[in-house]
Amino acid sequence: MMSSKQPDSPSMQPAEADSTMTRREALTLLGGAAVAGTLAACSREPAAELPPPAAETLPGPALPDDLHFRSLGEVARLLEAREVSPVELTQHMLERISAFDGRLKSYATVTTDRALAAARRAEREMASGQYRGPLHGMPIAVKDLCYTAGTRTMGGMVAYRDFVPDFDATVVSRLEQAGAVLLGKLNLTEGAMAGYHPDFDIPVNPWGDSLWSGASSSGSGVATAAGLCFASLGSDTGGSIRFPSMANGIVGLKPTYGRVSRYGVLPLAESMDHVGPMTRRVADAAAMLQAMSGYDENDPTSLQESLPDLLAVLDSGIGGLRVGYDPAFAGTGTDAGLVVAIEQALDALQGLGADIVEVRMPAETALIGDAWFALCAREAHQAHAAKFAANADAFGPFFRDFLAVGESITDEQYAGARQLRAAFSQQFNAVLESVDAMICPSGGMTFPVEQATLYGDREAIEPLFAAVQMQFTVPADFAGTPTLTVPCGVAGDGRPYALQFMGKRLSEPTLCRFGHAYERATRWHQRHPAV
Repeated sequence: MMSSKQPDSPSMQPAEADSTMTRREALTLLGGAAVAGTLAACSREPAAELPPPAAETLPGPALPDDLHFRSLGEVARLLEAREVSPVELTQHMLERISAFDGRLKSYATVTTDRALAAARRAEREMASGQYRGPLHGMPIAVKDLCYTAGTRTMGGMVAYRDFVPDFDATVVSRLEQAGAVLLGKLNLTEGAMAGYHPDFDIPVNPWGDSLWSGASSSGSGVATAAGLCFASLGSDTGGSIRFPSMANGIVGLKPTYGRVSRYGVLPLAESMDHVGPMTRRVADAAAMLQAMSGYDENDPTSLQESLPDLLAVLDSGIGGLRVGYDPAFAGTGTDAGLVVAIEQALDALQGLGADIVEVRMPAETALIGDAWFALCAREAHQAHAAKFAANADAFGPFFRDFLAVGESITDEQYAGARQLRAAFSQQFNAVLESVDAMICPSGGMTFPVEQATLYGDREAIEPLFAAVQMQFTVPADFAGTPTLTVPCGVAGDGRPYALQFMGKRLSEPTLCRFGHAYERATRWHQRHPAV
């Protein structure tokens, strides 16, 4: 648990507005009963008790066939114009989850009742002229590390299977205050590390059943890519927003450490944990971060600096901005096709007016992997020490071994790892200060992996660590600096390519400008898996 103080009561929910509904809106609300019944089997909450549809009810206009793959921003405009209702939209997404998630396994819990109640509330508010912004009435989902009042928060751990918080995480309450509709909680690796507990499902990459779906925010990546939510939350301690964003071909925004409160989020390693949005468009990630960010007195690590209006600067262009690139760093051990895709992205950015400059990553980059492992294992054990001491066998093979390693790390070893982190971060920050953003792979690319491997112990999962490229992800977690992952191409066999914009502290507005400009100049974000 987080060491910061806990509130005395659950977070307040947005007030419901009294209004008169149109006939279409009333009929739409009645249609929710069918969805609730359909989803009862996959929801861990009771089915919503709504009245049956009236016999004379006629269906409203058909929703666009591709609505679930459209951008959050585009759907928000449809909602604001009342061309689509929040209840219709939520029903549509719940039906998709019911139809497809039995195979994709992205959801741990579908919060049917909560979603329909929020959609009805948004419907009434919009009908009375109360529009909250681009997240109002928007169906989203969150990683099952985030506390949700009255709904269990498991973190992929049997040890927490029966844990039901009595309040919402700050990120959840802020998103709901912005009007978002919570569809449910998303599956992840055990404790947000590398392996899965054998009692939990492994999310299936929609680009290929045999492909790695990323760790640890794998459910978030799968659900977002497959059109089972319009945006999701992930967390990143060593790359767990970037790996699943890369693997599933979506956008992932890892903010500056402290931009987003971690209050009410189960920790992995508190000195490196970041919470951020995962979406299908850069502008959508910006809208999510805008709603989530801000100082929180319950999280002593949250920042006082306010986030500028990200949506207002997206179209500012990137003319004259400097993009750093270290070809040796980016290319060593990297798939040749991905290197070509990144170089083509650099050409595109240059064509948009950016200046490409060569930079050099610190030589110590090659040494930081072991230090990251020591810090993460020690802090993970501290977070779960009580449950681990009481019943170590409640944890799965990999995470149990990992926590045991953390328990064995001495104070001297931990201090040494922290010193190496501080020295590296100082050098890395100097590189970032010399440019407006730096480009490199976002953790390599996805690869085939067997489920048995992901359910195994440390020895079984060693090939996974050999396949991922944490040299591209750990630097920003060590330094607490922001990154933005965007799709940048596709391999010959259909696997998505992704690049990462890395920036100095608090540079999210600039990173979003880069990502948005690149997105508008290319079409990679328009690819969707055939679900």
